[in-house]
Amino acid sequence: MDRPPFRAEHIGSLLRPRRLLEFQGERKSLEDECIVEALRWQERIGLEVATDGEFRRESWRLGFVAKVQGFARADAVGDVDLQRDDAGNVARIGAAPLAVAKVRRTGPIVADEVAFSLKHTRCCVKATLPAPSYLHYPRGRACVDAGVYPDLDRFFADVVEIYVQELQALHAAGGRYLQIDEVAQPLLCDETLRAAVRARGDDPDALIDLYIDLINRIVRRRPPGMTIGVHMCRGNAMGRWMASGSYERIAERTFNTLEADAFFLEYDSERAGGFEPLRFVPKGKRVVLGLVSTKSRALEEKDALKRRIEAASRYVALEDLSLSPQCGFASHQKGTGMTFEEQEAKLRLVVQTAREVWKR
Repeated sequence: MDRPPFRAEHIGSLLRPRRLLEFQGERKSLEDECIVEALRWQERIGLEVATDGEFRRESWRLGFVAKVQGFARADAVGDVDLQRDDAGNVARIGAAPLAVAKVRRTGPIVADEVAFSLKHTRCCVKATLPAPSYLHYPRGRACVDAGVYPDLDRFFADVVEIYVQELQALHAAGGRYLQIDEVAQPLLCDETLRAAVRARGDDPDALIDLYIDLINRIVRRRPPGMTIGVHMCRGNAMGRWMASGSYERIAERTFNTLEADAFFLEYDSERAGGFEPLRFVPKGKRVVLGLVSTKSRALEEKDALKRRIEAASRYVALEDLSLSPQCGFASHQKGTGMTFEEQEAKLRLVVQTAREVWKR
């Protein structure tokens, strides 16, 4: 395919080289070196899309607040940020964003990262940004200092403007492909988390409408020729998860009214439910099936992936489907416990399966 999303995709973050994680001091030159190596590696395994692995970020989300003026970090409000693993362990994520001053963009957030990558790869470079919901969901109304933003709508207007300015800078740098990472909407498919936001005074269905609207306000002002996809998952940092629940609860509203070009959907475990909610995806809109797990070290079977793609094609035409892992390999810089060899095997599997399914 000439335009994204491609048949074989990945979500963005990659395992950091150990020498990068262990280095103390000014890291930029080492980051540059590691990113160039990662870009060349993505080319070698046959991907048409590449990222910088998010090597310059602490995590998928904290890179944004570190570069935008006005944010501090605080605890979440309510039991909305509990991470779990299959052994039954539970831990809070913490580090929720809190606007303690007027928020504004003072420099590039991802545009500079993409500009660097474009100089070092022939692949289409994908930028990734956390969805604006991340700035609100963990704390609800308490996501701002009321003395700074007595009107929450003013905060949202400032947030949208930051994204629009960054998309303009991304376009000026040569970037034409953006993935917005949306966790809050799929979390609100989980009745436990819906109850948690109700307990702090929020209406979960109103939050879904708000988060769709915030993304749409950004998408409508994107520069010409830019493809925007929305990635949805239920948490992935350090191999843990935050929610369970089919997309059914949000599918009709989200798939029909969110104005992005593509949906990247977690589908690597029973926690995501079946493919039936895909019946609400409008004809011609792209769906990237996240069938390969970045939580589990076990390598999926190619024939099993093909069967699942065939099952999804009952609801979305095969020509509108693609394949990817369900999330990044290192949503947090600490990774997931997976090895570099296992990461490569999974991405090679995505590439090989896509070539056989779509005959290219």
